[in-house]
Amino acid sequence: MGLFGLHPPEQTAGDRYHESTPVGIEIHGLRKQYGGKPVLDGVELSVPPGQTLVIIGGSGQGKSVLLRHIIGLATPDQGTILVGGLPSADPAMRERYRVAMIFQSSALFNSMTVGENVGLWLVEHRVFRSRREVDAVVEERLAMVGLEGTAALMPATLSGGMKKRVAIARALAMNPDLILYDEPTSELDPLVSDTISKVIVDLKARLRLTSLIVSHDLRMAFAIADRIAMIHEGRIIADGSPDAIRADPNPILQRFIAHQQERRP
Repeated sequence: MGLFGLHPPEQTAGDRYHESTPVGIEIHGLRKQYGGKPVLDGVELSVPPGQTLVIIGGSGQGKSVLLRHIIGLATPDQGTILVGGLPSADPAMRERYRVAMIFQSSALFNSMTVGENVGLWLVEHRVFRSRREVDAVVEERLAMVGLEGTAALMPATLSGGMKKRVAIARALAMNPDLILYDEPTSELDPLVSDTISKVIVDLKARLRLTSLIVSHDLRMAFAIADRIAMIHEGRIIADGSPDAIRADPNPILQRFIAHQQERRP
């Protein structure tokens, strides 16, 4: 659903739901092994409130594993993750902040309509007293991602790019303080990838939230990021503005950039 373990109190369509507080992330000395192999090997990273950070890197370098630790789906062997100054696994953090995640697979429920998928968190957490209020939020969030009038459709009828946008709309229905994207343009053709990038850029201009995106898609990263970090063999080896990343002489980074540019049609 894009949300794990968060249990806000019952509320109505008042100011509390509509308030959003961009939240910072601090990661120190994060280590994780699977089968004796280090996947995260001392990650140090910070994301100020309201910033859009894109983490780039090749397959198997630890990008998605890092997201799973932030959202609480994995427990580190060592190190700390603070969200808004609170440990990410602390119930107090989960009560105070809303954290949403868009999975690489989109993770829509095929038995539900688009509208039911987008409104699921609102219904389960009884955010509003009437279905009309839920439907209004659903339509608003679908409009934000360019999918007006699609609430009655079933996920099976959607293209891959549309499914990604529905997943984003579902996350936005939470009015999150922090939103995490796992490879949002994966398995999409360049034109559809550019559409997803534009959606994220538009949301960045409209909403007050912190965004952390992991991706191998450099074109998207350079288009949407305030800052880019590269993870390689479980460590952050480069970190800076898009211009700084382009100019960084690190040979691993430059080989990655050259390889991705060669692959892009």
